Amino acid sequence: MRFACFTEEKQKQRSLELGHNVMMTLEGPGDVCLCVTFSFCLICLVCRLTGTVEKPPRKRRSRTEFALKEIMSSGGAEDDIPQGERKTVTDFCYLLDKSKQLFNGLRDLPQYGQKQWQSYFGRTFDVYTKLWKFQQQHRQVLDNRYGLKRWQIGEIASKIGQLYYHYYLRTSETSYLNEAFSFYSAIRQRSYYSQVNKEDRPELVVKKLRYYARFIVVCLLLNKMDVVKDLVKELSDEIEDYTHRFNTEDQVEWNLVLQEVAAFIEADPVMVLNDDNTIVITSNRLAETGAPLLEQGMIVGQLSLADALIIGNCNNQVKFSELTVDMFRMLQALEREPMNLASQMNKPGMQESADKPTRRENPHKYLLYKPTFSQLYTFLAASFKELPANSVLLIYLSATGVFPTGRSDSEGPYDFGGVLTNSNRDIINGDAIHKRNQSHKEMHCLHPGDLYPFTRKPLFIIVDSSNSVAYKNFTNLFGQPLVCLLSPTAYPKALQDQSQRGSLFTLFLNNPLMAFLFVSGLSSMRRGLWEKCQEYLRKINRDIAQLLTHSRSIDQAFLQFFGDEFLRLLLTRFIFCSATMRMHKIFRETRNYPESYPQLPRDETVENPHLQKHILELASILDVRNVFFENTIDDY
Repeated sequence: MRFACFTEEKQKQRSLELGHNVMMTLEGPGDVCLCVTFSFCLICLVCRLTGTVEKPPRKRRSRTEFALKEIMSSGGAEDDIPQGERKTVTDFCYLLDKSKQLFNGLRDLPQYGQKQWQSYFGRTFDVYTKLWKFQQQHRQVLDNRYGLKRWQIGEIASKIGQLYYHYYLRTSETSYLNEAFSFYSAIRQRSYYSQVNKEDRPELVVKKLRYYARFIVVCLLLNKMDVVKDLVKELSDEIEDYTHRFNTEDQVEWNLVLQEVAAFIEADPVMVLNDDNTIVITSNRLAETGAPLLEQGMIVGQLSLADALIIGNCNNQVKFSELTVDMFRMLQALEREPMNLASQMNKPGMQESADKPTRRENPHKYLLYKPTFSQLYTFLAASFKELPANSVLLIYLSATGVFPTGRSDSEGPYDFGGVLTNSNRDIINGDAIHKRNQSHKEMHCLHPGDLYPFTRKPLFIIVDSSNSVAYKNFTNLFGQPLVCLLSPTAYPKALQDQSQRGSLFTLFLNNPLMAFLFVSGLSSMRRGLWEKCQEYLRKINRDIAQLLTHSRSIDQAFLQFFGDEFLRLLLTRFIFCSATMRMHKIFRETRNYPESYPQLPRDETVENPHLQKHILELASILDVRNVFFENTIDDY
């Protein structure tokens, strides 16, 4: 494993040369969860479990003096310490103090904006690179004179893993998740926490528990579910031992962590099985063959997806820390499969990548869990401000619907309700206070009109809510490309309620085959059949792309977005979802169907006979044709 640093252009090469040679000999966990005060931090819950935060590091001189005093108290005299060894301890203490100061300062960086934080992150990586190399080169002196413990060495390694993870959050570059996994995995494989349980220090055990929680988050994002299950078992044993030994008050919180992750990994409604009945882990990130290719002659726009806000505010939906199932699924739908940075840098002919380890191909994302209106608007404004030319801003809303109170004589953008935002102090026993005059609009709601200012630039909106149709009443004031994909507002009662395990609409956008199996009443299937169906589904997507681009009556906004791979895949999956539900026998009410703004020409897309034939053929492959109408057009 190699540790690559990331800074501005002038710092990148220097940091990369330092970090490229730092080989892993890890020995322990980090001592504080880097939360950076992001409202979208995925492991904030873990940060709060003990109610404490690491104190700012002491100055270099006091730490050095303390180290030397410890040496003297162990039987030596300060004058007996060779000058070279004294300097080694002093230099190590300086690097350790500096690294912790920079690390703790990360939480003070702006929560939004893509440029302000880069130089600070670069300096932090640079110092940790030097610290790691220094302790490797002077391990014996530090062991003898400083009393360096294995868990202290591992603390450095764990923080490097955290830096990689939070660099991923800042950039959306999935390759850095692999780097974080490499560091965390080495810590576990070499049992660097093995001695912690022998010490009568509960704060050290908490470090170990936090390490497990961080590792689980990274494994979830990388779809390493087999590792997650092992980690959950180990974490459960550690929590039991911790609460038994120290009789702590945070047992409930740690048990909640276990319950959340257990529910999270069981959220998928369908299992894909190998011949030996082991579960196949499927990835839903964009692969090279994922999106339908643009055929020669297809006339589409040249816009590209640059920024995305993924917002989750559904009551009672499965989540782990501050990531709901819907947020997790949409997050993966907007990312490419990760690559290994080190392997990329070692490939022949990759000299240019010394300056830039990888080209950022994923759209930048903000993950907002139950934001207030002001928080949501702040992040939205920041994304809008920094949106490059010829780029698209995507807003994904997975939230409880807010319906209008009373009747209104007008039908404006604030008269149809919207989706819920967090009301902070205005919540009593889980229910929002509604004591305002009925003629007033709901304050803690994102109305369609709230998004009007941002339609000055290309905007792609996905609303998964019981009041998604509120966004059907959009008005394109500025003539920029604008599309809204809207979920059904209700699902058939005959369909088993799966709302706690994520929305069916979002599942279609993330994993359409799994969603198709679920509405067809299937809960498992063999890998061979799964792969056959996936291949057929790719053919369906190609045909949907042709239907869209060959349509003579489709709104040009759809075609403007069709040049981007992520948006093209979302649009084809949306049409597949809508066509499937319209053909399904239990989806009979209008509110059971997805809608869009602008409206799609039904006869050329969601009700096209050619597409309907494909869906029936897919159902035949799965032997579930009986749940769909055969002559669909005649049945409407």
